[in-house]
Amino acid sequence: MSEIGSAKKGSSGRSFTVGSSIKKGISFGTCLAIVISYTAWNSIPWAIFHGLLSWVYVIYYWAKYV
Repeated sequence: MSEIGSAKKGSSGRSFTVGSSIKKGISFGTCLAIVISYTAWNSIPWAIFHGLLSWVYVIYYWAKYV
């Protein structure tokens, strides 16, 4: 059995590491951006867009409004 994030061999014989963030879902930065955006603008489409920007939006919001 292999663990999440362990090295695995590909079909070409080279080893690669599977990132655990892909298996765990959204990151903390994405979740934080969505929450900040929704509480500030009350808009789900903007929250999704800002979630895609992740830490970029969090830093922008902190620099502009805090």
